[in-house]
Amino acid sequence: MSPTEPRVIRLLMELRRQGIADTAVLSAIERTPRDMFVAEPFLDQAYENTALPIGCGQTVSQPLVVGLMTQALAVGDRMKVLEVGTGSGYQSAVLALLCRRLYSVERYKPLLAQAEDRFRRLRLHNITCRLGDGSRGWPEQAPFDRIMVTAAAPDVPPALVEQLKPDGIMVLPLGDSAGICQELVRITKTPDGIDIQPFLPVRFVPLVEGLPEE
Repeated sequence: MSPTEPRVIRLLMELRRQGIADTAVLSAIERTPRDMFVAEPFLDQAYENTALPIGCGQTVSQPLVVGLMTQALAVGDRMKVLEVGTGSGYQSAVLALLCRRLYSVERYKPLLAQAEDRFRRLRLHNITCRLGDGSRGWPEQAPFDRIMVTAAAPDVPPALVEQLKPDGIMVLPLGDSAGICQELVRITKTPDGIDIQPFLPVRFVPLVEGLPEE
């Protein structure tokens, strides 16, 4: 048994207790070494159910939120998925184990370089990343079966709805940038527009348009 294994088992048991029942999602979390995505000062907390800072004012989400968002996205192994906000790459790595192809957009160059290095070391060859404004999506690769947004938007970004396939699903936090009133929602694209189902109060960093100044 590796030194991390008891911590992983304890985390998985906690995630099950808190509502993650999808065995494929639990398996993807089990197979993703979270300690690879955490800054060195926080390694002792890598398998705790808590969000941790990763630099550039961003965080790696707590495993429960990663699990619940992934479960709500209902990803299949033949699907093409867009992720807005690569961050540390932890959520990307979990998604990559569940889908055929993942396209991930990040606005911070240092975070993107670190995440891509982690993907190489984990041999996750079905992830394609780029530096860009995530609120605009990735039009050249659209449409997507699924879209996950890992930063809070005040409203549903129209460009992302446009890039979602009919009957496609998008999961994102909606709410104010201060994080006082945010909720994770599951959006389904229907012939009549979009159906929005809130399912969890959260606190995420804001979705910011454009790229940071060098």
